[in-house]
Amino acid sequence: MSYQVLARKWRPRSFREMVGQTHVLKALINALDNQRLHHAYLFTGTRGVGKTTIARILAKCLNCEQGVSSTPCGECSVCREIDEGRFVDLIEVDAASRTKVEDTRELLDNVQYAPSRGRYKVYLIDEVHMLSTHSFNALLKTLEEPPPHVKFLLATTDPQKLPVTILSRCLQFSLKNMPPERVVEHLSHVLSVEQIPFEVDALWLLGRAADGSMRDAMSLTDQAIAFGEGKVLAADVRAMLGTLDHGQVYGVLQALLEGDARALLEAVRHLAEQGPDWAGVLAEILNVLHRVAIAQVLPDAVDNGQGDRDRVLALAGALPGEDVQFYYQMGLIGRRDLPLAPDPRSGFEMVLLRMLAFRPADAARAPDTPLKPTGISQATTDSPAPVAGPAAERAALPVAEPPAPRLPLVEPVAREAAPVAPVAPVEPVDVPWDTAAPVPRPSTAPAAPPVCSEVVANPRVAEPAPQEVVAALPATVANDIAMGHAEAAAAEPAEEPADDGDDYDAIDVDAYAYLESMQPVDEYAVPAAPPVEEPQPAAMPATGLAAEWLELFPKLGLAGMTASIAANCTLVAVDGDRWHLHLDPGQSALFNASQQRRLSDALSSYHGRALTLQIDIVRPEQETPAQAAARQRGERQREAEASIHADPLVRQMMDQFAAVIRDGTIVPLEN
Repeated sequence: MSYQVLARKWRPRSFREMVGQTHVLKALINALDNQRLHHAYLFTGTRGVGKTTIARILAKCLNCEQGVSSTPCGECSVCREIDEGRFVDLIEVDAASRTKVEDTRELLDNVQYAPSRGRYKVYLIDEVHMLSTHSFNALLKTLEEPPPHVKFLLATTDPQKLPVTILSRCLQFSLKNMPPERVVEHLSHVLSVEQIPFEVDALWLLGRAADGSMRDAMSLTDQAIAFGEGKVLAADVRAMLGTLDHGQVYGVLQALLEGDARALLEAVRHLAEQGPDWAGVLAEILNVLHRVAIAQVLPDAVDNGQGDRDRVLALAGALPGEDVQFYYQMGLIGRRDLPLAPDPRSGFEMVLLRMLAFRPADAARAPDTPLKPTGISQATTDSPAPVAGPAAERAALPVAEPPAPRLPLVEPVAREAAPVAPVAPVEPVDVPWDTAAPVPRPSTAPAAPPVCSEVVANPRVAEPAPQEVVAALPATVANDIAMGHAEAAAAEPAEEPADDGDDYDAIDVDAYAYLESMQPVDEYAVPAAPPVEEPQPAAMPATGLAAEWLELFPKLGLAGMTASIAANCTLVAVDGDRWHLHLDPGQSALFNASQQRRLSDALSSYHGRALTLQIDIVRPEQETPAQAAARQRGERQREAEASIHADPLVRQMMDQFAAVIRDGTIVPLEN
């Protein structure tokens, strides 16, 4: 007897032998047991999921000599003939080869005749979507009202191509793809019965390669048995399929986890020996990262579809969640850009090196081979570098030709904000560059207007208070300074010790940018301060010490960064002369020892005694001055909008002229 392939030898002959498709089998079994039989059934699904097999079992159930039931005997002549494919009343039609309307009419001419041997004449039309439009039209009437002894069983892999008129005349059953777990379970049973040695890892490779088709899995198993000389081994199956060793993907991720550049490139070298599809390797890494992210959120939801659930859970416990998300996003972008690389391997290596280079470089998880620092700007600087004055920043930039000399704006004022006596104005003094001669400006450039009504020549003689400097500027700039958006960098006097690198006491950056805009634009102009983000509402209203801080804050006379820091703090404890504040983490980038000292000095000056200040970076639970101001602005905005909408004249214009109030155009009047 000739060899019979596993896909045909192990084709199910009854519903209880079926693997999966429980939702379809339950409906058919109940219909057969209760004698509630429809005249037309449509089975849909991808290749190899059991459409034709279920149709043949259904035909056997209908014509078994023991009677109509969901459990045919399998021993009578009818059951044996159906299993052998020679039952005369089971007419199997390949619609892909008989698409013409003449073929359909010839088929329907025999519908009226009674079955020869069986109880029902069963028409099994496979790939029914291949029929022509005229064939469907010829089939409609018979399919809707066939003779009582006729049953139609239709099977297709593309139900979208069927006319709605056909779909409405059939009971439709959609068969699902086989998950890898079920394929591996069935292959393990088949190989055990066939007494063929196998490795479980090899079955997982076959289950994934089958892509949901049990017939493809059986065919690949036949091929693997022949390839492995009677054995199904993982190495042989991997070589046969040309697939990537999944363990190498975990080797790459482990090297990323350890920050070991040498091990990472070594893993890539081992991958290159197999000549893989680099885009496919990157897709496998993304697939593993996706499952790791699921494991970090809900470990029970991780499937074992690839036989590596334990490794996924171990990686989820070792890899930080933010790194998983970053690696996944970097891999997606790298996969998109891979065709643009000089060659696929170099593009793949650059994706991995990018993952390694841009990871958080803290002390515990820094890469083993750190990149050489270059330039003056680094994303992983341990401590902020000292801020030099504007002249030093200009000198560090490449200069094609020295700009013309500029009038000094305002000399640095002392940190102490104590009021002093007014000083007589002094004529401005040109400050030439050290080595280069002045270069004249173009004739089209506007002339520089007077910078300030008062210019201090020697800050040691007399220093105006910050309030006086603000008063000398235009009103719009003075308002911005009072709100404390930012402070400009100023050089420290030679007699004073160096500060912490954050000595912005001269004027506000907004004021500097405003004055710079009045002069010809050049590449050294100081940029304006970034817009201030609106603080988020507080979780609780201010009570107790927090309410006292709201009342105390306006009285301290703070400005600039120090005012911004204090506005985002709340007072949590007072122990004698020791005050404890909580600062919103969103403002921690502006906070340093210099700002804490200034705030402490302001509090000590206000209370007339030395106070010790402790500021922790903790999100305040009660309302801060900044949040209170934002809430009050929101209330004024809502009141203004309600007032405009309720205005009788506005309502009349909206009713008579279909006028509309544009969003964002209502601005409340400030008190």
